[in-house]
Amino acid sequence: MAPQTRRVLKQEKGHGAKTAKKQSPVSSSTVLPTDRSAANSWRTAIIQTLLLSIGLSLGLFYAWYSGAGDAQKVLVNQRPPPRYDEVAVGAAYAVVDIPGKGKGAIATRNISRGELILTEKPLFTVPPTIQTSPVEFIKEKLALTSEPQRWAFFNLSYVNFPKDKDPLRDVDHLAFAIFETNAVRAGKEVGVFPRMARLNHGCSSGFNTVYSYRETEGTLYIHAIKPIAVGEELLTTYTDTKKPRHQRRSFLQQTYGFGCTCSVCSLPEAESKASDSRLSAMAANWARFAKWIDGTINGVEAIELVREIWKLGDEEGYGSERGRLAADAVWVAAGHSDGSRKKDSFKAL
Repeated sequence: MAPQTRRVLKQEKGHGAKTAKKQSPVSSSTVLPTDRSAANSWRTAIIQTLLLSIGLSLGLFYAWYSGAGDAQKVLVNQRPPPRYDEVAVGAAYAVVDIPGKGKGAIATRNISRGELILTEKPLFTVPPTIQTSPVEFIKEKLALTSEPQRWAFFNLSYVNFPKDKDPLRDVDHLAFAIFETNAVRAGKEVGVFPRMARLNHGCSSGFNTVYSYRETEGTLYIHAIKPIAVGEELLTTYTDTKKPRHQRRSFLQQTYGFGCTCSVCSLPEAESKASDSRLSAMAANWARFAKWIDGTINGVEAIELVREIWKLGDEEGYGSERGRLAADAVWVAAGHSDGSRKKDSFKAL
C-alpha cells in the first residue's frame, strides 16, 4: 500500500467521516495524486507483462527455428529451390506436356534441315565398367552436382524401379533407375543430358533429329535431319531401328516402358510389312558392307552396297546414317582409286 494512502486512512480515523467531508479540499488534493500513481503503476505493470510475453515468444521461436529441419525452414521462408532451365535461352522449341508421352519438345518456329538445335554438357558421365556398387556410384556422382542440376535429374522419367523399393524413401535406387532410363552414349562413357532427355522416340523415318557427342569438347550436339514445322514434335531415336516393328516395340517396351506409336509403328499392316522389308535389307547390306574392312569383299562390291543402302533409304525416308555412309564410301573409293567402275558408282551417289 502506498504511503500517501496510508496517511489518508489515518486522517479519516482521527477526524471521523464528517470531518473528512468538511475537509474535502484537503482530501481531494491528497487523494487525487494517489489515484494517478496507482493507475500509472497498473499501466506500467501491464506493459512490462506484454513486453515479457513478446520477448518470450520471440525467444521460443528462435530456439525452434535454430533447431528446425531443412523442410521446416523452407516452409517458413517460402523459398523454393533454384530450378534448372529445361530449355536453353533462345531455343527453337518448348517443353510441354504431351498426352500419353509425359513431356516432349515442340518446335516454336520452323527448323531447317541440318540446323543445330541444341548443345549440352552432361550432368555427369559414367565409364562402361566400375569397381563398386552402381547405386553407390551414381549417388557419389550426384553429390558433385549443383542443386539445380539435381532438381533437373530427379524430374526425369524412369522405368524398371525395383518393386520392393519406395521412390520416396529409397532415393539412391530412384537415382539409379533415372540414370538407366535416360543415359546416352558420351564418347567412351555414358552420360545424362536433362535437356536432350526431353526428346521422345521415333523409329526409322519417324524421327527428325539426331545427336552426336564430341568427346574433345565434352558436348552433345543435336541437329535436325529434315525440315521441322512449327508445332511439330522433335523426335530422336533410342535404338537402331532397322529392325521389324515387333522387335522394335518389344525392345522399347522392355527397356523404356512404352509401346511405340510413332508414325512408322502406326502404319497399316501392309505398309508396315513393306517398311520392315526395306529396313531388313538395309541392315543386311550394312552388315555385308562392313566386310570390306577385312577384305571379304572388294571395293567394287562395297560401293554397290553403298548405292543400294542409299536407294533403300530414299524409299523408306531413312536418312539419319547417310553422313556415316558417305564417309565410309570415301574411304573405299580412296583405297581403290584405280577401278573405273567403282569411281563411276561413287559419282552416282
